[in-house]
Amino acid sequence: MSDNSRRAKGDGSRPTIYDVAAAAGVAPSTVSRAFARPGRVNAETAERIRQVAAEMGYRTNPLARALPTGRTSLLAVIVADVTNPFFFEILRGAEEVATEAGYTLLVADVQESMEAERRALDRTLPMVEGLVLATSRMSDSSIRVAAKQRPTVVLNRAMSDIASVATDNARGTRRAVEHLAELGHTTITYLAGPDASWASGVRWQALREAAHELGLRARRLGPFAPTQAGGLAAAEAFVDSPGTAVLAYNDLMAIGLMRGLTGHGIRIPADVSVVGFDNIFGADFCTPQLTTVAAPLRELGKVAVATLLRDLRTPPRPGQREPLKTALLPARLVVRESTGAVSPAGEGADVSWTGP
Repeated sequence: MSDNSRRAKGDGSRPTIYDVAAAAGVAPSTVSRAFARPGRVNAETAERIRQVAAEMGYRTNPLARALPTGRTSLLAVIVADVTNPFFFEILRGAEEVATEAGYTLLVADVQESMEAERRALDRTLPMVEGLVLATSRMSDSSIRVAAKQRPTVVLNRAMSDIASVATDNARGTRRAVEHLAELGHTTITYLAGPDASWASGVRWQALREAAHELGLRARRLGPFAPTQAGGLAAAEAFVDSPGTAVLAYNDLMAIGLMRGLTGHGIRIPADVSVVGFDNIFGADFCTPQLTTVAAPLRELGKVAVATLLRDLRTPPRPGQREPLKTALLPARLVVRESTGAVSPAGEGADVSWTGP
């Protein structure tokens, strides 16, 4: 073996397959086969190539080798806002199932932007075997375009022709409305999330139907950003058009709302009862602790990736796929301190407040 084969490149650059080939005295295609298809290279030659590569510090790029076949052992999860605790447990569950199956999970944060989501898809689709869209803000047609390129599962959204996993939003909303009705509230204000949110639309529709059946009044404010800042903005709108009970699109918005109302001298729950959605980490840290509709967040992530892997392992034959059904996971109401019986002054009528 020559001296050149025993030393790494000295110019600071990483050795390439051509450097290894020159040092080992073989063609670059032979080096490629030695790593990608070792059975097609003479055992002695393959061993010499591996030794030379190790001495030079050459490392193969498994992703580059895998791209032509599409088998990269990578899955992508696109999330609307990675700073939202809603995604913490979802990602943990997704990662657990992916790791057990020998896959690595790539996470892209698109910051509630459809444009950023499309860019993330353009960059990740060539690298991954499958895709989970968690609370996508894209249109159904845009999602279908992505699904034609890679197996896809949509999370917290229902589509007839793409595998879907969601919380039972309708049942969870119904339970929240029943709880507020039991406390004597006759009007429930819904603080809507983003216009592009499928879940927000489902929750509003479920609230209207439940309120109608129970003889209550439902009204809608928003849309607002699904953040604490969005909740603060919602508080200002609510003060201008007050009521006694609120169901917020998500917990972050509910927490921001309570902060904003408290700043106006409004007591929670003595003046206004507040219910959130999702039961995120921290929902029981705020004051008062938040009553919320709990979504099975970790299980959502697990089922989404398990569904994706099942599709990867047994891809359907053309024309033989059965009609897809949305996997609905149960929601439950967690009653804490932010809801209470309606006060006599507020029963049957809207209430006005003045600042402290």
